[in-house]
Amino acid sequence: MKEIIKHIRSQVAMNQEQFAAALGTTAITINRWENGKSLPTKMAQASILRFCEERGIDLFGIVMESIIGQNDEHLLYHGSKTGIVGTIAPISRSMCDFGKGFYMGTNPLQPLTLICDESKPVFYSLQFDMSNLKVLHVDVGIEWAMLIAFNRGYMDEVKGSAIYNRYAAMAKGYDVICGYIANDRMYRVMKDFFEKNITDTALIHSLHALDLGTQYVAMNEKACANIKVVREYKLQPLELETLKRKSIRRREESIALTEGILLQYRREGKYFDEIIRGE
Repeated sequence: MKEIIKHIRSQVAMNQEQFAAALGTTAITINRWENGKSLPTKMAQASILRFCEERGIDLFGIVMESIIGQNDEHLLYHGSKTGIVGTIAPISRSMCDFGKGFYMGTNPLQPLTLICDESKPVFYSLQFDMSNLKVLHVDVGIEWAMLIAFNRGYMDEVKGSAIYNRYAAMAKGYDVICGYIANDRMYRVMKDFFEKNITDTALIHSLHALDLGTQYVAMNEKACANIKVVREYKLQPLELETLKRKSIRRREESIALTEGILLQYRREGKYFDEIIRGE
């Protein structure tokens, strides 16, 4: 948080006294914030948000720089509602994209948008050594979509069938699953496909239009033991509100982007029920 305060003040070229006056506080308080001796109250953080809005300051960029720290292409990112307690373990909900595991992604904004509605979320930068692990790579495409359909329970209506058993066995024996992220930006399109409203062709073209990054899922304790926490960051109300607003804008942009694609390919390909029933 102290880096965010300093960055905002430097952008408006104010000294601590001027900045304090603009926020309705004291220079001593600003000094304590910038030295990390105290945090702005929730009310003060709301004032900072308004200050940035009124002056057109790119608060999102400042927030992301503070949260992520040094950008390293070798790092993965994870968001937790309240923080990791004890050792890292494969304990997510079972009906996630690739089943129960510990989820990490290459795009830091993806886990951040998943936890920005929580009251005390924690963001992690991680290193993951996969050198001695068995990894399943699932390229973006119909196989990826069908594996997600299986894990989310959309194939239960054909349980025991050849196609159901195929995807039930697809990830067995692997320590790690690596594949495209299906986050909130793709939720509407994925749901439309699973509910037989759009075809597989429309879905795949929509996926390729959105660069969501890659997720890595540690499926067992062996894989989780190879994960190292590099940085732990507890998110503050100002950061959470900034991320919420960004998430809403990204979702709206994604809907607008995919609308034309879905219309263009609405008659090409197969529907989900046709695929799972072999029609």
